Amino acid sequence: MKFLVVDDEKDVEILFRQKLRKEIRSGEIEIEFAFSGQEALDILRGYKPPEVMYIFSDINMPGMTGIDLLDKVKAEFPNIKVSMISAYGDSENYERAMSSGAKGFFTKPIDFDSLKKEIHEILN
Repeated sequence: MKFLVVDDEKDVEILFRQKLRKEIRSGEIEIEFAFSGQEALDILRGYKPPEVMYIFSDINMPGMTGIDLLDKVKAEFPNIKVSMISAYGDSENYERAMSSGAKGFFTKPIDFDSLKKEIHEILN
């Protein structure tokens, strides 16, 4: 399964690669990274059909927010599952994400055990 992480903070890539090392090495998942909502859309649109099955996106990004990206992905690629991440666990972001079709909502610091559980649910 190809997994796309969208976050404007580049050090997130190192964290995800480290925390999901076992799943990556086993070939269970592939991870690609985008550092803006537009870059994520460019990656998705680069393949017909898109190879990505799951997106994990930060909400608070400059330019296109994670919620804006979620809306575009759900309109253009309705079969791709999207979970959101926010440094703020406020109910407003949670409600907006879930009502826009997010599969899950995580707060920073990310609970990678919960994230792995969600990945395994999608794989099975």
